[in-house]
Amino acid sequence: MVTQVSQSESKRLKVLWQYDVLDTVPEEVFDDLTELAARICEAPVAMISLVDEDRQWFKSKVGVTMNETSRDVSFCAHAIRQEGLFIIADATKDQRFAHNPLVISDPKIRFYAGAPLITPDGYALGTLCVLDKVPRSLRSDQRQALLVLARHVMTQLELRRHAGELAEAHKARAASYDELGKARAEIAKLKRELSVSRPEGGAARRKPGKSGRPRRRAIRG
Repeated sequence: MVTQVSQSESKRLKVLWQYDVLDTVPEEVFDDLTELAARICEAPVAMISLVDEDRQWFKSKVGVTMNETSRDVSFCAHAIRQEGLFIIADATKDQRFAHNPLVISDPKIRFYAGAPLITPDGYALGTLCVLDKVPRSLRSDQRQALLVLARHVMTQLELRRHAGELAEAHKARAASYDELGKARAEIAKLKRELSVSRPEGGAARRKPGKSGRPRRRAIRG
């Protein structure tokens, strides 16, 4: 799948926000995938990072305590702008990151590998990434596994989004039924009020004849 890097950043952000996942509580399924990425890649740190307008926020994390960083120091902000894995073997030797606060101070990142989380429409929301404090690389099997796990993360984000949409639809339908019930009750009330009311000054009905039919007035010649 080709990432739509040519699309505007505002569109990518709009898609990200539609998933309604930013600033949510930890969820076991995402934590399991993050833990698995760390173990397979033999990395002390792993994260599911979502790149917002001015920050990167971590839906799940292993080996760090921070929940987010500013976007301008984010490795993941670079990773979402390309296809496939984004790998930095030694951040101190890469001019894009050599003076990054995350490199020169805690957590003192040296190695980074991030697999983009790409939506069915081709927008990269963030990454599943692994980090280390020493320069290194990934074996080919580890690279492939990280890409596979990133696809699983995206699948879970899709399922989460659809579940939320269904919940909203059920809530809207319940509200509609409630309004319909109120409308029916109001109509029934109006009918009862009309049935007990009578118009004033109405003409009296003629008495029927012996046959049970109304008497006819005799016609005089």
